Amino acid sequence: MSTPEDLKYTKEHEWVRLEGDTAVVGITDHAQDSLGDVVYVELPEEGSDVTKDEAFGVVESVKAVSDLYAPLSGNVVEVNEAVVDAPEVINEDPYGEGWMIKIESPSEEDIAALLSADEYEQYVEEEK
Repeated sequence: MSTPEDLKYTKEHEWVRLEGDTAVVGITDHAQDSLGDVVYVELPEEGSDVTKDEAFGVVESVKAVSDLYAPLSGNVVEVNEAVVDAPEVINEDPYGEGWMIKIESPSEEDIAALLSADEYEQYVEEEK
């Protein structure tokens, strides 16, 4: 399982990459591996608001349908249409081209509540 050190994580298996005042969000390598082949993704509209810990979309695989949970509250400033058009990108490159949404100006409090790579790996091990 790949867990990049420069990202933050949630217990719902989303990752966050901070880029200035924007947070890029996707699902972890562990999540995509557990789901299997991703065949469908539903994401929010650009300009919509997401709320921390609430569902913002859906990912469907050959095994299951799973909600996507917002790791941070804020306004969606960009949606990765490439994963909507070609969901398999999530399996191929979950931390790169497989990102899902970008959230503008997340709060410091929300960011501080996220897990480090080490904390996330420990959480995944405890889940097994």
